[in-house]
Amino acid sequence: MNSATLSPAARRDLLDAVRWIAHDNPAAARGLRDAVLKAAMHIGAHSHFGVPRPELAEEPYRFVMPTGFPYVIVYHADRRPPLIVRVLHGARDLPDVLRDL
Repeated sequence: MNSATLSPAARRDLLDAVRWIAHDNPAAARGLRDAVLKAAMHIGAHSHFGVPRPELAEEPYRFVMPTGFPYVIVYHADRRPPLIVRVLHGARDLPDVLRDL
């Protein structure tokens, strides 16, 4: 099964989140990493399963929340393989962060 790829920005987002969480809870940090990688596999197999959010980004960008975490995975569904462009905490100002997609 193919996996979605992570852009450099998405890799930085994920690494920053994992490091931050690991200070208090290493197991939760590993859980986030694993949840994002699992979502990347699912996105790779089913690129249009994510939800369009036209108020945040035009198609072909779609959004997925990894199970059990308040993060949002933003990806370009029409790329082959799909490209995860950001991994963001849901409390962030998403319209501001995603303005330049």
